[in-house]
Amino acid sequence: MNKTIELLKNRRSYRDFDENYILPKQDLQAILDSSRQAPSWMNGQFYSIIVIQDEQIRGQLVEWNPGNPHMLKSSAFLLFVGDLHRTKMVSEAHGSVYPINESIEPILLATTDAALALENAVIAAESLGLGTVVVGSIRKHGQEISQLLGLPDSTFPLFGLSIGKPIVEMKVKPRLPEAAVVHYDRYLPYEYTVIEQYNKIMDMFGEARETKRWSQKFADYFATEPTMLTDQLLRYQNLLK
Repeated sequence: MNKTIELLKNRRSYRDFDENYILPKQDLQAILDSSRQAPSWMNGQFYSIIVIQDEQIRGQLVEWNPGNPHMLKSSAFLLFVGDLHRTKMVSEAHGSVYPINESIEPILLATTDAALALENAVIAAESLGLGTVVVGSIRKHGQEISQLLGLPDSTFPLFGLSIGKPIVEMKVKPRLPEAAVVHYDRYLPYEYTVIEQYNKIMDMFGEARETKRWSQKFADYFATEPTMLTDQLLRYQNLLK
């Protein structure tokens, strides 16, 4: 099998890292360079990456997200930020209007670009024999993080990435059956039994972190009243009216 495809098919998340492992500077630079080479709509590159090295800052992130202690214990922690401030500077330099908060489209562009850069960083790190885990829960404290890191308006923290040397081996987590995800030429309906099948697969996988079946977890998640924290953050950063 092609080595790149093998790496992609065996990707998994690691949450336990060797706290004494020091990531070589050249490896970190290689990860950042690879991340920045990700695809980007119109080559806009609507994101920024903040390398969090200060232990006090990382400790504060863990205090806000106690379920993710690896943010402090990993060898490197990267924060990916949707960045529409850069193009605001461009518009001002060209004397153009910048009605950034009148549509959700710019937010989608920045989120997509940042996600692509994140995935490049994940694969680059794993190609170096390292482990990674993506942290999406930082959005719950997006406004506090924006203030802590001095993020300018028209930016918003999206997700973090812990990188380090794993000390606990993890199994490759099964994904949804192909019939529920892959379609040819048009969206093809499928029976709910496909999802029930996945519930059984995940039951057999037996991940200790999971306290609910896959379907129940998301039924409960989307039944919960939205906190609107992301909406509040985007308004605070002048990205939504």
